[in-house]
Amino acid sequence: MKTLYQQQSSNVRKTWALVFVFALVVIALGWFISYYYGNPNILYFAVLFAVFMNIGSYWFSHKIVVGMSGAKEADTIQHRDIHNLLENLAISQGMQKPKLYIIQDSVPNAFATGRNQKNSVVAVTTGLLQILDKNELEGVLAHELSHIKNKDMLISTMVVVLVGFVVILSDMFLRGMIFGGRGDGDRDNKLGGILMIVGIVLMILSPIIAQLVHFAVSRKREFVADATGALMTRYPEGLAGALQKIEEYSKTRGGEMKRANHAMAHLYISNPFGAKAKKGWSKMWSTHPATEDRVEALLGGQL
Repeated sequence: MKTLYQQQSSNVRKTWALVFVFALVVIALGWFISYYYGNPNILYFAVLFAVFMNIGSYWFSHKIVVGMSGAKEADTIQHRDIHNLLENLAISQGMQKPKLYIIQDSVPNAFATGRNQKNSVVAVTTGLLQILDKNELEGVLAHELSHIKNKDMLISTMVVVLVGFVVILSDMFLRGMIFGGRGDGDRDNKLGGILMIVGIVLMILSPIIAQLVHFAVSRKREFVADATGALMTRYPEGLAGALQKIEEYSKTRGGEMKRANHAMAHLYISNPFGAKAKKGWSKMWSTHPATEDRVEALLGGQL
């Protein structure tokens, strides 16, 4: 198994690789459209857009993720106990305390986001606060802090924005297929046919591309975060108990979050689509390892 420092370096490399590939895809698409329209300004726009999109996803993606989740900053008085737990864990690791957010959702779950410790966020649902005891909640918070410490968030948070943009590109081409290329002449007919083909291909490939990027983040990082979190609290039973309660909720009540979406599913400690994500084809594409495997690793001395 990689050391934590090797894991951090690997995540940094994956981030830059993702940025590079995304820029190439956008520029290539810009070249394609500018060539058939005979307008080089489209290519220039694509280059500028690729640059600004990557910069924006790096600097502001944590804010975008928080907005997508519907999380609100936790009141320091109402949620004083959680603030204290998070602060104590951060101090024990020599880390800056992340901002704490609350998601109004009965489904127990949590996530961390942010490009670095200074700009990090930990969010928990109201459902999680209702079913966990103090030790279990501390285990979850330690798990999320571990993602920040291991620099998982550097790539995971950017994935949300960049993968989401792949879906937007797909929609743009589909609209171009329906409304574009309707002028006179062979050139317009040729462009319309090509846009139709590209649009259909993107529509089919966009969810697959999204899942492949999720796999690039790797299910293994959940085991690493579990291990690091258990070392923080020195009480692996706490996190194991939390995972079991979250799993039980998923099995008995479905467990799908109100604002669940595939773009940020990999950020949560448990799949936000609940039991639906553990059946048939969806199970093969899951962004999380099986709960029983994680609990066994925590309680079986395999960390």
